[in-house]
Amino acid sequence: MTELPARLTPPHAFSVAPMMDWTDRHCRFFHRLFTQKAELYTEMLTPEALIHNPNRARFLAFSAVEKPLILQLGGSDPEKLREAVRIAEDYDYDGYNLNVGCPSDRVQAGRFGAILMTEPETVVRCVIAMRSATDKPVTVKNRIGVDDQNPETALREFIRIVKSESEVSHFIIHARKAILKGLCPKENRTVPPLNYDLVYAIKRENPDLTISINGGFLDLTAVKTALSQSDGVMVGRAAYQTPDMLERVDQEIYGDNRTPLTVEEINTALANYAEARMTEGTPLKSITRHTLGWKKGKPGARLRRQILSELAGKPTATPQLFFTAAQELL
Repeated sequence: MTELPARLTPPHAFSVAPMMDWTDRHCRFFHRLFTQKAELYTEMLTPEALIHNPNRARFLAFSAVEKPLILQLGGSDPEKLREAVRIAEDYDYDGYNLNVGCPSDRVQAGRFGAILMTEPETVVRCVIAMRSATDKPVTVKNRIGVDDQNPETALREFIRIVKSESEVSHFIIHARKAILKGLCPKENRTVPPLNYDLVYAIKRENPDLTISINGGFLDLTAVKTALSQSDGVMVGRAAYQTPDMLERVDQEIYGDNRTPLTVEEINTALANYAEARMTEGTPLKSITRHTLGWKKGKPGARLRRQILSELAGKPTATPQLFFTAAQELL
């Protein structure tokens, strides 16, 4: 792709993938300490969790610093998805994403996620319904195929139908098939082979579409290579497990020369955030758990991880623990 000037580089050039039980608001606050430019995503939410829950703010509320932020929804009922987006509009998300890639058994049982790769017309109805409730962008995150589908034909047909009938202009494509019959969700993240070339071909064949690629990216060198043939790269587990990779995203992807925060500045920000959240009833451990991969492999990181893992759950733990645990990192 043609390289854009830094000021024009769109947020989706680099994004952190939606990950169940991981990318909650505490995780996203932590990631924002490393990158102000990258696009972040919520965990996948079902419409039912919002429509029937009087405490829906627990799922939807976020800090302004987390923006740009996309809400990911998983479902196959257009009317419920429409209502979920209508409810979420009060929270000022920057866009909405429909999950057509998750391979878990629970998701399959509810007839959404990756199984919808076999039902592009259902995806069309869902997207049209979501778009009717918002002026914000609605995108689709999908696999290259499922089970016995031939990705070379199935992905092209899926893109053709959804693009033409729903006018979706941005697809985030996980460059692996989802094997729903025989592999567990964990295996589906690693066992099916990656096919980056197919995703790049989809972009060449559809220059009018915004195509982001997801799957297997471990460092910024690989990300920048992928950006030469796509419009965006989504990184999941590597960003979570080794958050240090986010430290250079603003500089290397967006051309922003902002000086990265120091260890002390990050600990101060985390302690202040934790103090505020704990007054609302959030356990300290719910925040510290997202930071355990920080400085992985560096001197002091193992001791920090051990201290946080052992002490953050104790009733007497306070935000000062961030400084205690990081002494060897300073």
